Amino acid sequence: MDFFRHSASFLFGTAALALLIAAPKATAQNLQSVSNYSRTHEALLASQQRIQDQIRLEETQRYANHLYEETEPEPDIYTEGWGSTHVNSYKNAVIPNSKVIDVRNYHIPVPGYVTSPYGYRPRFHRMHKGIDLKLNIGDTVRAAFTGKVRLTRFERGGYGFYVVLRHENGLETVYGHLSRFLVHPDQYVRAGQPIALGGNTGGSTGPHLHFETRFMGVAINPAAIFDFRNQVTHTDYFTFDKRTYDQARDYSPSERIAAARASHAAAESSVGSSTSTYTVKNGDNLGRIASQHGMSLTELCSLNGFTRYAHIHPGDVLKVK
Repeated sequence: MDFFRHSASFLFGTAALALLIAAPKATAQNLQSVSNYSRTHEALLASQQRIQDQIRLEETQRYANHLYEETEPEPDIYTEGWGSTHVNSYKNAVIPNSKVIDVRNYHIPVPGYVTSPYGYRPRFHRMHKGIDLKLNIGDTVRAAFTGKVRLTRFERGGYGFYVVLRHENGLETVYGHLSRFLVHPDQYVRAGQPIALGGNTGGSTGPHLHFETRFMGVAINPAAIFDFRNQVTHTDYFTFDKRTYDQARDYSPSERIAAARASHAAAESSVGSSTSTYTVKNGDNLGRIASQHGMSLTELCSLNGFTRYAHIHPGDVLKVK
């Protein structure tokens, strides 16, 4: 009896082993080792981590874009004197002795050269509170800085058609003798955006842009901020100073000499000097100026203290007989 029991067990065990051997191989052979599962799991986690990193990066970029998006500034800088119809809307303002002004985000209003500088004009017995820049009628005039349009007006005997912009950096700029407005009051504009077309309106003797830069109504010499010859600002930050805001800045020796001569000539003219002066125009040269005033080139150079090879520029003031 035991023999049959042991034989049945043996046969059953042999059959079971045969069934296991004959079973589909996928069940046993598809089982992976622990190390394989670990590698797969790590790869999955790495993939998920990359996705999470990408999500965080995209969220950070969206936040940064929103944070640095150029939006219209808070309206407080557009309150004081905003309803005024005068170029200077800061009549009763207390002006600080100095103020650092960010002028990095700028655009030259027009690419033309300076035809008339800032300063006192003895001929007209008044102050020229801006700089005149050469243009042709219909040329595009652009915003010098980002800001908002405060005025678009017409003045028959002075500015003609003119625009006043108030900027985020605290400055106001004035654009005169225009032929057409391309913006309207309260419009927000960016630096370099077209705001008008050039013209010859108002008290103008020829097509040009009268350009002013003002801080709290004080007319700063635009050449203290801009190097118009190279069409850049002198520095990234302009420091307004009550003692020096009317003084031009130019780091070129020849320009400094010309400016000093012009200042000296203007001073002599204002105290009744018998020496006449001549303002250099576009296309002039020393020989032509000397001939026009009945002088030799040597006399003209000697009178002004420079050699016959000196460079002159439109707007320079020379002594002549």
